[in-house]
Amino acid sequence: MKRTAAAKNSGAEAAVREAPASLSALTERYLGSLAEQRKLSAHTVSAYRRELATLLRLASNEAPPLAIESLRSQQIRRYAAKLHARGLGPRSIARALSAWRGYYTWLALQEDATDNPVADVRAPRLGKRLPKALSEELTMRLLDAPHGGKNAGKQAGENANADRFAQRDSAIFELFYSSGLRLAELVGLDIAYAKEPGYVSSGWIDLAGCEVTVTGKGSKRRTVPVGSKARDAIARWLAERGDFVKADPHPLFLSARGERLSGRTIQSRLKAHAQRVGMPAHVHPHVLRHSFASHMLQATGDLRAVQELLGHASIAATQVYTSLDFKHLAEVYDAAHPRARRK
Repeated sequence: MKRTAAAKNSGAEAAVREAPASLSALTERYLGSLAEQRKLSAHTVSAYRRELATLLRLASNEAPPLAIESLRSQQIRRYAAKLHARGLGPRSIARALSAWRGYYTWLALQEDATDNPVADVRAPRLGKRLPKALSEELTMRLLDAPHGGKNAGKQAGENANADRFAQRDSAIFELFYSSGLRLAELVGLDIAYAKEPGYVSSGWIDLAGCEVTVTGKGSKRRTVPVGSKARDAIARWLAERGDFVKADPHPLFLSARGERLSGRTIQSRLKAHAQRVGMPAHVHPHVLRHSFASHMLQATGDLRAVQELLGHASIAATQVYTSLDFKHLAEVYDAAHPRARRK
């Protein structure tokens, strides 16, 4: 059986990162600053650590071995070429170079230096890859289809409460599409804002106010409207939720054990529901987020508003993420350009 390109790239990454690396105290300081000063998530800091460990292994293979703090542009270019030769794709190499570049930028500030050996090193050309969005028709078909069915409750304890957890799943899927949330943002939602010793909510729902507040990337908090269909679905789940509350009273979405529902479980539940409904494509939470953004943009044409709803720091991210169709662009042009307006 032939391996897919993604599988090949994953295997190449594993080969490059197979040996552990002990980072210097200076590098550990940098990683600490990412968490403490820039407030990056543990997952993001871990990704930076992996990329810097890869750089350390490449430098250690030199004769004699080099410290990464002493590397120059020609060596960085050679290392990028080595990663490419080992099968890493352009996106993985670009991610590595970005992590290395950030480290040397920080290092220059610490040591009052100006030379960044990664500054002029470019990754192989990236193909433009946009997230997939469902059409409005397919989105309605997914959300309106009955939940449950054969093997719907595979998680331990959920078979006996399949109908009740179908209400939970419906609320989750409706909220994804209603408010364009990221998976981690939805997982972190509480039933209400809580601040107590040892615990502060990172996100919460306010049904009366028709809004949800989340903490997104870069620890940036935003408040997003919640549509009527999602509010109704959440209200139906809340009528069942009380029976599953155990040690932790805060999470909005609970498992059969009374624990905060995990992202992996949400992904598998959405995938299974989409397959039962007969969706023509693999459906995961990011597909619903992108569908939300695309449909909002097509309906309003307001790129700035969609940027705020998605929580993007840069509008450039929104432009790539929410592709405008040509018909809408043509309509905007015809309505706005002095030489295009019809009398």
